Amino acid sequence: MVEGIVAKTDKAELKECWKMIWKNPYIMRLALSAGIGGFLFGYDTANISGALLYIRDDYESVNKSTWLQETIVSTTVLGAIIGAACGGYMNDRIGRKKSILLADIIFFMGAMVMAIAPNPGVIIVGRILVGFGVGIASVTSPLYISETSHAKIRGALVSINGLLLTGGQFLAYLINLAFTRAPGTWRWMLGVAGIPALLQLFLMLSLPESPRWLYRKKNVDEARKILAKIYPSDEVDKEMAALAASIEAEKADEAFTGEDMISKVRGAFKNTVVRRGLYAGIAVQVAQQFVGINTIMYYAPTIVQFAGFASKTMALSLSLITSGLNALGTIISMGFVDRFGRRKLMIFSMIGIIVFLVATSVVFIEASNHAPKISSLESAHFGANSTCPAYVSASDASKWNCMSCLKVHCGFCSNSASIYHPGACMASTKGLRSACGEQHRVFFEQGCPSRFGVLAVILLALYIIFYAFGMGTVPWIVNSEIYPLRYRGIGGGIAAVSNWVSNLIVSQSYLTLIEHLGAGGTFSLFAGVSCISLGFIYRFVPETRGLKFEEVEKMLEKGYKPRMWCWGRKHEQENSVDSV
Repeated sequence: MVEGIVAKTDKAELKECWKMIWKNPYIMRLALSAGIGGFLFGYDTANISGALLYIRDDYESVNKSTWLQETIVSTTVLGAIIGAACGGYMNDRIGRKKSILLADIIFFMGAMVMAIAPNPGVIIVGRILVGFGVGIASVTSPLYISETSHAKIRGALVSINGLLLTGGQFLAYLINLAFTRAPGTWRWMLGVAGIPALLQLFLMLSLPESPRWLYRKKNVDEARKILAKIYPSDEVDKEMAALAASIEAEKADEAFTGEDMISKVRGAFKNTVVRRGLYAGIAVQVAQQFVGINTIMYYAPTIVQFAGFASKTMALSLSLITSGLNALGTIISMGFVDRFGRRKLMIFSMIGIIVFLVATSVVFIEASNHAPKISSLESAHFGANSTCPAYVSASDASKWNCMSCLKVHCGFCSNSASIYHPGACMASTKGLRSACGEQHRVFFEQGCPSRFGVLAVILLALYIIFYAFGMGTVPWIVNSEIYPLRYRGIGGGIAAVSNWVSNLIVSQSYLTLIEHLGAGGTFSLFAGVSCISLGFIYRFVPETRGLKFEEVEKMLEKGYKPRMWCWGRKHEQENSVDSV
């Protein structure tokens, strides 16, 4: 799951943060107002998962097309890639505040387009607009918070963006659940996203521009006025001097690396230290997506249906639990990342992810093998024209079970006595779904009745916890520490784009993989890719906990090479050799 910048923080910084915002609530007002961008990001990644259940009901073309479902989900990621790429330029050109305002306007427009969409094509247009707004906000919100925060509590305040992101995901499932019986269901689910965008728009109108951007644009007096609201009066001059020195150093770096993006990228890959940093930074960002986490965020209710829960309300309720666990894991991560270190936490997280992906895969395979049989009598119960055509013409129809029926895009209408008894294989149409329900039977389209369903959901919950406290947040921290100062922006940008692109690949291919490999096979594939990712993390990612930027740079200059299962920072520094 893409989560923006999550700054490191510790207990001392959190205590200092509470003390400062108690004395000066204006600091928290700045952080919370900008942090709504993270909330929008989280809300949009989660709300489509519930809305998709009802979009399929309204549009048969979507229900019958795996590709169309994937496109509705993943085009937001495509829009976000473009938005994030444009966000850096916009931040420098028009400022942080105006960039956030523009992101809110675009996001609101996208939400309204989706809410009134007359067909799936218009939904996709709305998804792209929302994604573009999300992409801009993902770059700008953490930057604005960072530049309008007191230096002593900057990490704690930037962490608000990450917490609001997971909070947005949780609230999205809650709102989806609230609208399950409302007329228009998915239109409300998608349209309500425009409300927090409007809220942020109005809040940001009364807030200042980033003092750093103003100073760079030679609005020195305005920058001082803003800093005077953030810092005590006796610290303003010192902060102004630090700001001037920082911007001068930044200009010197631009003279060294070049101002245009192509020159910066070329310079980054030519520099040995930066290139080695990118091996680590890109490895953790790609691994974060290729463990399959955003399949859970984007398709959670659908996956719950794969586990045998046909009820949309039940699927959304169980998805709400998984989202809450993701938020809980993020909070746990904040308490452990500086105690145990980045590398150890990621490796431990990846081992847990692999274990529970394999276990989930086994459960789904067993559920498929023990799916209820198809009864010819039950299938004929609703009339000859209602029976699935593929079942009628199959030479091995006597061997069919529920999964065989679903694989040919038909539906399974359960036996009236028990959902686990042999049932009917029927054509998947809105009329037949209703006819099945009217006889107090359950119609299954995504997954089959299974006694393993509860176990599958428990395993997915454990997978999410292991992901959230390690791979969910640590990759962003590593990317904030692994690059030399003058390349930090471009290095982090390259790694972030690799994250977005990996997200797009996974979200656009997930349902197709399910269709060809089954849920069990797909989770097995993610487990295999996770094993490869674990190897890359072990090989290329050094421990950066407690190291100064100069020490990290020196370690990468020599070349990093780990030894078998040695965790200590001191040991790994001593064993840095010329290797890459």
